[in-house]
Amino acid sequence: MTQQIFPRFAGKTVLVTGAGTGFGAEIAFRAAQEGARVAVHYRSSKKGAEETVARIEAIGGEAITVQADIGTWAAITAMADEVWAAFGTLDVLVNNVGDVSSEQMSWRDLTQEALDAVIDIDVKGTLLMTHVFGERMLEQPSGGNIINVGSTVIVRGSPRAPQYAAAKYAILGITKSYAKVLAPAVRVNTFAPGFMETERLLGREDWKSGRREVLIAQTPMGVIPPPAFVAGTCLWLATEEAAHLTGGYLLADGGFNMVGA
Repeated sequence: MTQQIFPRFAGKTVLVTGAGTGFGAEIAFRAAQEGARVAVHYRSSKKGAEETVARIEAIGGEAITVQADIGTWAAITAMADEVWAAFGTLDVLVNNVGDVSSEQMSWRDLTQEALDAVIDIDVKGTLLMTHVFGERMLEQPSGGNIINVGSTVIVRGSPRAPQYAAAKYAILGITKSYAKVLAPAVRVNTFAPGFMETERLLGREDWKSGRREVLIAQTPMGVIPPPAFVAGTCLWLATEEAAHLTGGYLLADGGFNMVGA
């Protein structure tokens, strides 16, 4: 799987949450490949965030790490202060971080702790990040773009982890609400990747015991891609090519769901 890289973000600044591992790390690296200065957020994966920065610096890019628990307003405000102090502006925010309840294999295993973790990160965190950063973007002459990473789980639901499906559906409401109040200066969209072969997914027992092959058979494109292959599609939402798109839901799942009119 190879893709051509274009300098779509030359001179731009990008913040990616949860960029120490998985999809977030690949979005951050792709943004740097396309010319952006990048803020790499982490909560606890400091080593991973530093590795992402090292990858970016190895290709001649510029990046910093920022740490915050995005479940709290104070921590998000402090992180915004840090990003603006470092870059003077922020053009693109990618709200990637989320709790996917990967250890939960059945709805019967739901606990109060698992429910709270998903709601705090996926719902409260996404809303607060969009609110705080969107307000600051609105005040700057260049405006900005916010991409909320959702999921295709909203199409079929999740018998494995219903709280995850509920949280990702809530992101649509967050996106649409802020797309209206921040327009036209700041665009807000949801990007929904399908299954990607992250380290976390590769380690799941159901994935190793046949689910991967079943899903590939049901996917018209015939592949479950690595995160790097989808990162550029996510960032497309913040390009001038998508200038008339806000409040949208962009699906990239190899044709598995085929949602639309």
